[in-house]
Amino acid sequence: MTETTTELPGTDALPGGPDELAAALRSTGYLPDEGLATAAYLALVMRRPLFLEGEAGVGKTALARALAEVTGRPLYRLQCYEGLEASQALYDWDFGRQLLHLRAAEAAHATGDTEALEASLYDRRFLLARPLLQALEDSPSVLLVDEVDRADDEFEAFLLEVLSDFTISIPELGTVRAEVPPLVVLTSNRTREVHDALKRRCLYHWLQHPDFDREVAILRARLPEVTEQLAREVARATGKLRTLDLLKPPGVAEAMDWATALHALGARDLDPDLAARTLGAVLKYREDTDRVHALARGALFGGG
Repeated sequence: MTETTTELPGTDALPGGPDELAAALRSTGYLPDEGLATAAYLALVMRRPLFLEGEAGVGKTALARALAEVTGRPLYRLQCYEGLEASQALYDWDFGRQLLHLRAAEAAHATGDTEALEASLYDRRFLLARPLLQALEDSPSVLLVDEVDRADDEFEAFLLEVLSDFTISIPELGTVRAEVPPLVVLTSNRTREVHDALKRRCLYHWLQHPDFDREVAILRARLPEVTEQLAREVARATGKLRTLDLLKPPGVAEAMDWATALHALGARDLDPDLAARTLGAVLKYREDTDRVHALARGALFGGG
């Protein structure tokens, strides 16, 4: 559930502006447009959560990773899902270690002072920190709340409370407050509408699929071994696939997988037959694959 990046020394200073942040992000292989770079910069300087919506595969999660890299902050990722509870996002007690501690105390005949023994069971060393608590304790950090639209309304309300003051109360230990609020990036694929109260707490940005030139640039930056001709033809074909009303239009991640698969097969350009045989790298539903196979291959995978 948790991912941590390696801290880069001396990189926690804030960038001088959106352009400087965009250049730093490009150095990691993430190519933001002007609007996204501005939104990310404002989230940093205003210490406000950044709420990113858009279809799967447009680079929402990747932005959080890139921001962690350029700021030198550790990244903590909370993957949301239906039924997620606060304890799974905050902390839990390590009952196994507590039981071993209790047995050790019994073996040492140290169970006379029951109040002291009970208190020792709730020592910090027995606390299992989850992503929200980790992000507050390891300050400053980047907290990625991924696919918040998959969580229940109750968890969304709890998250709003945490993001209001970046404080967590642990009854047995006291209050944990972040010295520096984490840079919070929330993502949503819009499987349901997130409540306005949470959105109002955040800066908002809608991520679209990149245009042709930027997608080519992304493929070339992330996959330098792929020929420019193949990158251009994959970007063009992926763009055409997104116009077909598919169940799951391909994102940048799928375009990268497709280009990688074609390169692994020795392709230097997008041969229609080879493209059709590798659709499993870019399309993830049988209905979408059947629809594409039913169309004229040349219209989709031609170089024009």
